[in-house]
Amino acid sequence: MLKIAFSPIYIYELPDGHRFPMEKYELIPAQLLHEGTVTEENFFHPTALEDEQILLTHTAEFLNKLKTQTLSRKEIRAIGFPMSAKLIDRGRYIANGTLQCARYAIEHGIAMNIAGGTHHSYADRGEGFCIYNDIAIAANILLKEGTFSKILIVDLDVHQGNGTAKIFENEPRVFTFSMHGAKNYPLRKEKSDLDIGLEDNTTDKFYLKTLKDVLPKIMEDVKPEMVFYLSGVDILETDKLGRLSVSIEGCKERDRFVLQTCKDLNLPLCISMGGGYSPAIRDIVEAHANTFRLANDIFF
Repeated sequence: MLKIAFSPIYIYELPDGHRFPMEKYELIPAQLLHEGTVTEENFFHPTALEDEQILLTHTAEFLNKLKTQTLSRKEIRAIGFPMSAKLIDRGRYIANGTLQCARYAIEHGIAMNIAGGTHHSYADRGEGFCIYNDIAIAANILLKEGTFSKILIVDLDVHQGNGTAKIFENEPRVFTFSMHGAKNYPLRKEKSDLDIGLEDNTTDKFYLKTLKDVLPKIMEDVKPEMVFYLSGVDILETDKLGRLSVSIEGCKERDRFVLQTCKDLNLPLCISMGGGYSPAIRDIVEAHANTFRLANDIFF
């Protein structure tokens, strides 16, 4: 059975009443239920991460600043959200959702977090609407437990996974692969194990050919035992921040290829949703919903 992490705490309203793009976390499960792709049985509500789990990835100083709400104005500005205890608490649930999904993936082959993909978060700071780095936290916990000795992170959000790359720059057990907009945020890129920077207005044909040429070779060379996939839909031509020109069908084919590749290799696959900023919320929901539909079709 496909297990999906989702909690009402994912739906967070900013102090000014603004919810976009957070409203997608409410609309995606509603759409999947409405169309019959999933039932309520597929969803689970993650608990909150404990401090000691967070400290395997993030520094004690950063965690203390979050808990005591003592980040500087500069640090808050880099994150991009007004800070509140509720927002910090929300991050603990989302990050643990990814960890719990990883455990379900070991059992069922795949599991998915409605949220997550907070790849701009560094060990000692947050950036780009990211506070705790959910995939890094989950990967570090699994490594500490000895569950795996080689993990692959496939980051196909339109923005480079700079925080993730930096966290694992000296960790040979984790291979980081990011395919992103070359001229998009962040302006200063970190060094992943493999970075592919795409030019503005990249279309389906080039995007998919590049991925299909590269991913099988990564699998062959790295020989991962577990895959984390950040499936951001901000690669869409409709996305107001993405600057690429990938269609919804192209995005769906991207996901199909990643999921089928992992299925064929019998690799546990944990998916976090990542970014999506198209002006029409239906475009975001449809693109994300495709990932869940494919998970059901391919794995179950």
